[in-house]
Amino acid sequence: MAEKIKCLIIGSGPAGYTAAIYAARADMKPVMYTGMQMGGQLTTTTEVDNFPGYPNGTDGTAMMNDLKNQAERFGTDVRFGLATKVEFSKEEGGVHKVTVDESTDLEAETVIISTGATAKYLGLESEQRLIGGGVSACATCDGFFYKGQDVVVVGAGDTAAEEATYLANICSKVTMLVRKDYMRASKAMQHRVNKTENITVMYNTEIDEVLGDNVVEGVRAVNNQTGDKVDIPVTGVFIAIGHKPNTELFKDVLDMDETGYLITKGKSTKTNLPGVFAAGDVQDKEYRQAVTAAGTGCMAALDAERYLGALE
Repeated sequence: MAEKIKCLIIGSGPAGYTAAIYAARADMKPVMYTGMQMGGQLTTTTEVDNFPGYPNGTDGTAMMNDLKNQAERFGTDVRFGLATKVEFSKEEGGVHKVTVDESTDLEAETVIISTGATAKYLGLESEQRLIGGGVSACATCDGFFYKGQDVVVVGAGDTAAEEATYLANICSKVTMLVRKDYMRASKAMQHRVNKTENITVMYNTEIDEVLGDNVVEGVRAVNNQTGDKVDIPVTGVFIAIGHKPNTELFKDVLDMDETGYLITKGKSTKTNLPGVFAAGDVQDKEYRQAVTAAGTGCMAALDAERYLGALE
């Protein structure tokens, strides 16, 4: 027999936990399945200094534990598990079927999707080892820690150009490593990069290795045309080659844009199916901040509560 749930939250992180807090306080008895990375992307961030309410800063894992404890205090049933199959109803008031870990069947009146997005990395052993020790995928999250220092940005699109110009206001020198002999960024963004004095762009260049034992001390860059290698002393490495929304499960079920982000209606968190809502980075490729994710988590719970209220 499938377990019947009023409000099912798929995924944790700031969006999921905030949705859980609001849903629990509205007596929707939310059940959350956290996914494989309990707490989401933020648990890979060592220091969080820009979330309101933490005057001395905190670290990502501690902050997610705070949010989890708060959600549980109001009665959220937080479970470790991965949604592996969905069968969403197209009818108002219909039942949404979800399978967890390929074995547990659930029937939910409302579903809030907060599965987030995953930053793309280069996949180098040295890079993976130093994530949180100087390797980051978010300049607006971590740039402050590199004030007055030299950093590297890897990437050639608008995101990379944006991160480089953002960091140029904080850091003494920014070196952009571009794999091809041109940038993919829009002409406007390229002009901004070229006009910024403390940004240097190295074309046909890739990272061979991130240098340092416990913290980043530099990068070894290689020219992919000549094979020449050069060591660049830096304290921060920002990987800006894009994010991949965790939406594979909802392919051909929910409306998505060309890159896989869930599409929500207007200023709401409503998807194209009644009773199914999306919050956080799974539907936001613009801001991707913990505080904006938390905001949409609140919205999703309110949208779900109103949806149920309208059915009664």
